[in-house]
Amino acid sequence: MQRMARSAAAVCLLALCGGAWTAQGAEVTPVQKVIQLMEDMLAKGKAEKHDEQVQFAAYKQFCDDTIVEKKRAIAEANEKIEVLKADIEKYMATAARLTREIAAHDEDISVWKGDQNAASKVREIENADYDAMHKDYSESIDALQRAIAVLKKEAYDRKQSSLAQVSNLQSLTLIPPEAKKAIDAFLLQEPTEGLDVSAPEAYGYEFQSHGIIEMLEKLLDKFIAERTDLEKTEMNSKHAFDMLMQDLTAQIDQATQDRGEKAELKAKTLQAKADALGDLEDTTSTRDADQKYLDDLTATCEQKASDFESRQQLRAEEIEAIEKAIEIISSSSVKGHAETYLPTLVQNHKGSALAALRSATVTQAQSRVADYLRHRAAELGSRVLSTVADRVAADPFTKVKKMIKDLIVRLMEEANEEAEHKGWCDTELSTNEQTRKEKTSAVEMLHAEIDELEASIAKLTEDISELTKAVAALDAAMAEATKLRQEEKAKNMQTISDAQEAQTAVAQALTILKEFYAKAADATALLQNGQQPVAPEIFDSPYKGMQAENGGVVGMLEVIESDFARLEADTKAGEVTAQKEYDTFMTDSKVDKESKTKDIEHKTAKKQDESQALTVKEEDLEGTQKELDAALAYFDKLKPSCVDAGVSYDDRVARRKEEIESLQEALRILNGEDLAEPR
Repeated sequence: MQRMARSAAAVCLLALCGGAWTAQGAEVTPVQKVIQLMEDMLAKGKAEKHDEQVQFAAYKQFCDDTIVEKKRAIAEANEKIEVLKADIEKYMATAARLTREIAAHDEDISVWKGDQNAASKVREIENADYDAMHKDYSESIDALQRAIAVLKKEAYDRKQSSLAQVSNLQSLTLIPPEAKKAIDAFLLQEPTEGLDVSAPEAYGYEFQSHGIIEMLEKLLDKFIAERTDLEKTEMNSKHAFDMLMQDLTAQIDQATQDRGEKAELKAKTLQAKADALGDLEDTTSTRDADQKYLDDLTATCEQKASDFESRQQLRAEEIEAIEKAIEIISSSSVKGHAETYLPTLVQNHKGSALAALRSATVTQAQSRVADYLRHRAAELGSRVLSTVADRVAADPFTKVKKMIKDLIVRLMEEANEEAEHKGWCDTELSTNEQTRKEKTSAVEMLHAEIDELEASIAKLTEDISELTKAVAALDAAMAEATKLRQEEKAKNMQTISDAQEAQTAVAQALTILKEFYAKAADATALLQNGQQPVAPEIFDSPYKGMQAENGGVVGMLEVIESDFARLEADTKAGEVTAQKEYDTFMTDSKVDKESKTKDIEHKTAKKQDESQALTVKEEDLEGTQKELDAALAYFDKLKPSCVDAGVSYDDRVARRKEEIESLQEALRILNGEDLAEPR
């Protein structure tokens, strides 16, 4: 009876404990919390699987668009690099050619300056010879004029006084030997001594003086003519020298200008080469950064695509496993236990959005002279000769000769003045022409430089705009990547927390079940006493609870616990990988942004320099245009006196020469040079 009472008490205790456990589980149990968590994670897993598909579609579109854009930018950069390399080679060839041409100009300038020095020395020698010869002629003419005057005076005074003036002629180098002999013979002649009547002596002396005077007058005319020719020759030599020096100076100035222009062009070419090298370096740097970015992005996108497929498959398997687990745990075999929660495996980090984009008283002689001059006037159409012919016919003989001589002198003075004016005109016209050429060339060059600067500024503005947009896109991409990373990190942290909580709950469930079944194995052991009376048979073996079912539930819960542990480990590993990918992307993006920012700074500085250069060129153009307009106005002013004279300079010189020759011929006729020589 006592043993039966104890057995009945044990059964009642087990029933009461089971009923109490059941009542406590009906309120909330760790297993129910796990199952509820599993159902929530199932719904969350399906939603995240769909969200991941949407997110990956957007990410894949970003990858495709960015890869196409980067390939286009790299192709354009490669084309630009080839163009820049060709430009650099062209600039180097141009600079080498200009160096050779500048050296040739330097050699020409040196040769021409040597020619100038040589011509100047020759001219100095010629001028010194002219001065000496002109002085001799002038001294001889002066001595002849004084000697003639003395002789004429002695002839009228009938007295042979001092003949020092005549004697002095013998010292002149230009007096011919024959003339010196005649003078010596004249000086050796003396009046007949002892005659008291002076008239015959005077006539004899006068007759002899007349011959000497005539000879000296001829010498005088000859010396005057030769001095005149000497002056003309000197004038022509000086003019030829001036023209030669002007030509050499013009050649030197032109060569100097050409050298300066080529030196300036060489400097610009070298600057253009330096700019092209800078652009080449910038473009190559940008291209390389784009290529690295493209390679990284391609690798990342491919990895993400692979990860996406794996994750989607894993999520599907997870969802399937969770559904099966819920089905199993919710089946009648585990009825009364709390539902178990199995979250889906943590999503691997979605790739962040990436973007980039790279950037101067009438006698017979007078009558003949008058007729001769009229004839020449008719031939030449000269009003000067016609006027002289009329005056020769009307004026006394002496006045006529003086008039002709004066006219010859005046015509020669006019010739000299006109030659000087011609030289001045040639110089001014040549200088003006050179100025007009220089200023026209400068204006054209300035226009070309301004056009080039404007085009370069426009291109730099466009490049800066594109680079600025690319930097903005990078900023946006980095901001988006940071946002996605923060969201993903928050999700991962939450997942890790949930997994840890689930592991705790499952562990609690396992502990409860294991403790229960351990107790159940010992709760119903039977007592034996052979000395007591035999009781009616009722239980032959102890009751140890539903051990078979317990093994399945415990095994499932242990699997769930290991899944939660694996979920926590995978989520932590995924978080580390995602953070590393994010850090790599941010580093590459910052490098790309820094490269583009430096490119923007370089192009902005270059744009500012070219804008300042454009302002200077426009001011230079305005000043040069004014100088060109002034040169054109001065050319119009020179035209009436230097260009549009109607009759050419050579025609006027030839006509004046013929007039002088006609007057000289008339003078010779008046002097009787065409008559027979006196006996």
